[in-house]
Amino acid sequence: MGTTWGKRFRPPTPALHSLFMVQISRPETLLFLVLLVASICGFWLRFRRVWRIVLHSKKDPEFSIHPVGRRVRDFVWEVLLQGKVINQRPLPGLAHAFVFWGFCAFALVTINHFAEGVGFDFISRDGFFGRFYFAVAAIFGVLVAVSISGLAFRRLVIRPKWLGPVSYESGFIALLIFLLMVTYLGTFLPGGEESRPLWWAHTLTLLVFMPLIPHTKHLHLVLSPITVFLKRDTFSKIPPLVGDDDFGLDTGKDITQLVSLQAFTCVECGRCTEHCPANNTGKILNPKEIALGVRGYLNEFGPASETPLLGKYLSQEAAFQCTTCGACEFQCPVGVQHLPIIIGLRRGAVNTGKWEDDYGTKLFLNLERNGNSLGFSSTERDKFIQKQDLPIFDGSQEYCLWLGCMGAYDPRGREIVASLAQVMRHLNVSFGVLRKEKCTGDPARRLGNDLAFGQLAENNLETLQQSKVKKIVSICPHCVRTIGTDWKEFGQAPPVEHHSEFLARHLDQLPAKTSNGDTIVYHDPCYLGRYRGVYDEPRSVIGRFGTVVDPPRARERSFCCGAGGGLAFLGEEKGKRVSAERAEELVATGASVVGAACPFCNTMFRDALAAVSSTPPKLLDIAQIAAASLVDNPTARADQL
Repeated sequence: MGTTWGKRFRPPTPALHSLFMVQISRPETLLFLVLLVASICGFWLRFRRVWRIVLHSKKDPEFSIHPVGRRVRDFVWEVLLQGKVINQRPLPGLAHAFVFWGFCAFALVTINHFAEGVGFDFISRDGFFGRFYFAVAAIFGVLVAVSISGLAFRRLVIRPKWLGPVSYESGFIALLIFLLMVTYLGTFLPGGEESRPLWWAHTLTLLVFMPLIPHTKHLHLVLSPITVFLKRDTFSKIPPLVGDDDFGLDTGKDITQLVSLQAFTCVECGRCTEHCPANNTGKILNPKEIALGVRGYLNEFGPASETPLLGKYLSQEAAFQCTTCGACEFQCPVGVQHLPIIIGLRRGAVNTGKWEDDYGTKLFLNLERNGNSLGFSSTERDKFIQKQDLPIFDGSQEYCLWLGCMGAYDPRGREIVASLAQVMRHLNVSFGVLRKEKCTGDPARRLGNDLAFGQLAENNLETLQQSKVKKIVSICPHCVRTIGTDWKEFGQAPPVEHHSEFLARHLDQLPAKTSNGDTIVYHDPCYLGRYRGVYDEPRSVIGRFGTVVDPPRARERSFCCGAGGGLAFLGEEKGKRVSAERAEELVATGASVVGAACPFCNTMFRDALAAVSSTPPKLLDIAQIAAASLVDNPTARADQL
């Protein structure tokens, strides 16, 4: 077999062994070293360019490594355990997890294989650890071979539409991974451990695979653990603007390090596309293309460019079709946070005057002149308060009932507020409404108008402080999110909760159903579910008065109503209405009642349910369902149900 460097006597070995026992000649060793250096250089030349782009991007001023505990927990769950990958798409997710775990198991196999190329294998072929380790690697070799074959079949033959066009690049990478496993498992066949062709087949496959990683989407193998660990610490976190020259994501100079890192990490799996309500209803928005668009821009122009971001690689129309439901960000298995990018692009367009939209302009004027998104005079709110005999908050009550724009001005929203007030009175909970209240600024925030949002936040915070509010309850998940999270840039608001949380906490003081009750299909609002993690509380409320059923897409996979991100105020949609798509799912359950927990959802479904069914189910908020059962209003159930 020729001479070797560092050759030594080796006694007979058991069947389970390290990768190869073939003896490599000096010329072969020299050739191996040349090819290894070439492979490493091929990897580094591309990876260095990507890493430089990330490092030279604008620093994220609000970034903090703390809390480290949460980051470690997310890293273990999402990276090491592949929890999100498996949980959200079980069968292909498990296949991907086996491939990942196989790569981890093969780390020492690969290092030892390269060491053997120069005659210095470091794992004993005869020791207990070596026998155990390489046996485990063989098991993973089988699992990886089967899994990568299944994933390749899915991508190249089944072709789910959200994966995009057929990627022969992905097919070639899958073939290389399969060959790595086969050439390893082949060494367990008689004579395989001494086969030079098998050794070189495994070696060349490895050396071809390595430089391809940074040139393809498989760069996520290197970047995704970093991205998951460093991602923003809260869901859909919108970073604050810093300084007078910060307008959002306008040009390459505005792209931050986290955005760059996430753009290059995107694995193009299409999970975000699959769950995007805009893309599912015929809009041009594709969250995957947002990340890839940033990547394309950075590859061509770099992070120091003053070329506008919206143009060649990113569409302004697509950016303003986003409902900010968060399905894309929730589903992403590699830590890409789409919403800060999309809202950043909106900021860049709105704050620099590049976005021209009649409905958007009208909305911003309504917020500026009237203090609410619907454009009504504040006297209309006063009339509603007087009609419902709602007490004015004077500092002595336990709760401030936050009406919000929908609760103060929208007819259906007013009905929800009235029902909640009825329940609170039944519970003997003291509450009051503010004499003056402005929009929280949610639509302005999500559409990118930071000036309007900041003014509304500061005015409301001042009002709450002067009124000595200690606790807030609201019927609107959008208000809850904005008050509890987004206002922190301007001050600390009192603790705020959604009325589903309030009702669930007092559930034992409300009447229970005396019969089977109605069958109620519950729609999870995006800003209550994915944003706040509240799923069980509204179901527990509904379950006390009826039988709860879920539509096919429920809880964290819930499908948006189409109102979020300011889209409720931007006129007609292109393609199919998001609310109609969701209404069809709700009607198909056969439930007699649709239970909602957001006034925006309620308003969107009001027309959608009637449009998709000649006999649509009744549409009620959970507060209305609870109020209808109160003994002090025996006619309420007949009127509302």
